[in-house]
Amino acid sequence: MDSDVPKCESVVRHGGLLTAQWEKQPKITVGVMDRQTEVFGHFNGIFRGNGFGPVSGRFSAQAAEGSIVLFDETRRQIIRSPSIRLKAGKRSLFSLFNVTIGNRFHWERTEDQAFQGDLILHLRDDGTMAAINEIPLEDYLMSVISSEMNPAAPFEFLKAHAILSRSWLLSALRRKKRANSVPDEPRIRPEFSREAPGGEVVRWYDREDHEFFDVCGDDHCQRYQGIARLVSRHAEEAVRETHGRVITYLNQICDARYSKACGGRTENFDTAWDDRQVPYLVSVPDAPTPHPPIRTEQEASAWFLSYPEAYCKTSDESLLEKILPDTDRETKAFFRWKVRYSRKELEEILGEKSGVDFGLLQDITPLYRGPSGRISRLKITGSKRSMVVGKELEIRRWLSRSHLYSSAFLVTAEAGAFTFHGAGWGHGVGLCQIGAAVMATRGYSAEEILRHYFTGVEIRKMY
Repeated sequence: MDSDVPKCESVVRHGGLLTAQWEKQPKITVGVMDRQTEVFGHFNGIFRGNGFGPVSGRFSAQAAEGSIVLFDETRRQIIRSPSIRLKAGKRSLFSLFNVTIGNRFHWERTEDQAFQGDLILHLRDDGTMAAINEIPLEDYLMSVISSEMNPAAPFEFLKAHAILSRSWLLSALRRKKRANSVPDEPRIRPEFSREAPGGEVVRWYDREDHEFFDVCGDDHCQRYQGIARLVSRHAEEAVRETHGRVITYLNQICDARYSKACGGRTENFDTAWDDRQVPYLVSVPDAPTPHPPIRTEQEASAWFLSYPEAYCKTSDESLLEKILPDTDRETKAFFRWKVRYSRKELEEILGEKSGVDFGLLQDITPLYRGPSGRISRLKITGSKRSMVVGKELEIRRWLSRSHLYSSAFLVTAEAGAFTFHGAGWGHGVGLCQIGAAVMATRGYSAEEILRHYFTGVEIRKMY
């Protein structure tokens, strides 16, 4: 299946670098559900396929015998094919039932979601199928910024989020297109894993180059939870006011990253992902006054046990209600947090998540921290086995039934228990969502917010 790719009107040279100018916004494909044997939903309005239709009302699709079979609400077969495209009529919507959101995170659940645009059902080689939404990029963004944050959030923050989400997506589309057209071009690696003979596991997860669609609809890429999230006109206005605008560094669109709350200082790119420096994704203080980077364990301890001034340090419930969507407001402590495990419980979690029997757990030792205090290499010592684990997200997953809020933590062991004192929520790289929203309430513009979190960038209009 081929998705629409951006159409280039011209290429402009600036200092030997190329910047593509888009003639118009592209359409993109979003994987809403993947690796399913059955999909259930509802067509609200008229949809047509290639050689069949119109169809409306409830439907189901089943992956069977090398094809996808589409049924109407009476279980009458409509079509059988390995790939089915249903084009939306004017003002038509479709719903998908029991869509998983927050996959493998502590807020994981299912919900019914409604979408604009076309529905594509595509069979995978393993006999399962993907349910894919094709939609214009700007319409996609309206849902993204409403799904990521509350659309009642400060307007300048919503504008900033629209620009950075557009930037990340166009950067990913460009890399994907270049990798497809240049045989030797490195592809985006969704997961990198290395196990060294000495007992070191290094694993990181990127926003992957999906095979059948451009991006997924969950936190692994960007939250995209359909039109039901458009509960105000603010999201639509924020996208329209920033139409085509992106963050650039040296005339290239930025691979803009963001997380929920940095904890007072953002993190370097290489702490969470590949071992390379990204000039605009470097650690900065999330505060009007500077906080020095963390360099020692003593400095880390003092940082995690304090409440320094920072934009994302807020416990104002009325403000958080305006900033965060419902699922995120269930997480009460994010600037500073504490988790306590009995030794036995943590041994069970480690065994379950790592597949390793450490024996009697003896010590948990940070080996390398980034400037925000986030750990990228952690040594776990037991009576039977010792191992080093990295990077940021893998550490969080090994130490929790779901995952810790961040890898910025201090560990203390006493009385047969381990206590984690932590800071922040997420990987901390790039824009701090709660911090940026607070900046907007203090009068900062969208461009000022973006230049604060992304070092040395410019804001430019691409189409």
